[in-house]
Amino acid sequence: MTEFLQPIHAFGNDTFGVLWPVVWNLACIMIVVGPMLGAVAYLTYVERRVIAFMHVRVGPNRVGPIGLLQPIADAVKLMFKETLIPIHSRPMIFLIGPILTMGPALLAWAVIPFQPEMVIADLNIGVLYVLAISSIGAYGVLMGGWASNTRYSLLGGIRSSAQMISYEVSMGFTIIPVVMLSGSLNLSTIVEAQKNMWFVIPLFPMFVVYFISVVAETNRAPFDLPEAESELVSGFMTEYSALTYGMFFLGEYANMILVSALGSVLFLGGWLPPIAALDFIPGILWLAIKMSFLLFVFLWIRATFPRYRYDQLMRLGWKVFLPLSLFWIFVTGSAIHLLNLL
Repeated sequence: MTEFLQPIHAFGNDTFGVLWPVVWNLACIMIVVGPMLGAVAYLTYVERRVIAFMHVRVGPNRVGPIGLLQPIADAVKLMFKETLIPIHSRPMIFLIGPILTMGPALLAWAVIPFQPEMVIADLNIGVLYVLAISSIGAYGVLMGGWASNTRYSLLGGIRSSAQMISYEVSMGFTIIPVVMLSGSLNLSTIVEAQKNMWFVIPLFPMFVVYFISVVAETNRAPFDLPEAESELVSGFMTEYSALTYGMFFLGEYANMILVSALGSVLFLGGWLPPIAALDFIPGILWLAIKMSFLLFVFLWIRATFPRYRYDQLMRLGWKVFLPLSLFWIFVTGSAIHLLNLL
């Protein structure tokens, strides 16, 4: 990778001079964000096809070959609809809410390593950066619910923010054993520490807790309580329409892709192959395969399980996942001390 990048940097330095680092970083951001937006759009298509298959239905198959142009048709429809802003709402906060939901899901990709040296910013505190950025999404949901000036939206926003904060705590505690075993907060170092054994093996209970927590944090079924149609008529999104509704919608899918990538890096070895003999396959493909598997499980769960009640959801987070995560941190620390792993 270094040999491939050297002539590019040499040409850039000759052409742009001192501005080359800025140009290079902007190019890296576009290379990551462009495909990410395409992946977000087509994840909606894949979801509809997979769930239709599981429910023995047809799914989208009219727009383009086997319905492949359906996401583009949906995007055009949303862009040309009129954005309605409720009377007596707070227009500025009403419009900022969707942006705060979608933006952090894209910003967090700055520290996700795709393979060795293929990362926009290889921060030593990459884990903390992702946790800090992803937690901003709760503000977007709460602001959207409050600014709509309706009781259903406000209740949906409060529900969602409480749910996201509760499961953010559990998710954070599941990452601590990973940091303890790798001895670093740098995501690239965490992947390298899994060369001999993926962390999903010694930390399997934490992987399960992590995955269920991120399903709840992204408000996905069976934890889609903030949108509960029968109680809250779509919750915090009740008053949103057109592109503002689309940004909330896309933010949810962008967060799904982000937490799948983070789970692959933390527990499934990131870009590492399952056996050394498969080293010839590019690491970015291994990461994509692992992310695709986790995203498929997201869709599988939605098609299979009924919606939880809100008290069941909070009980699971605070009375089951949180004590279990703390206990496993103690187990991991004891094992490291007794076996002298570090």
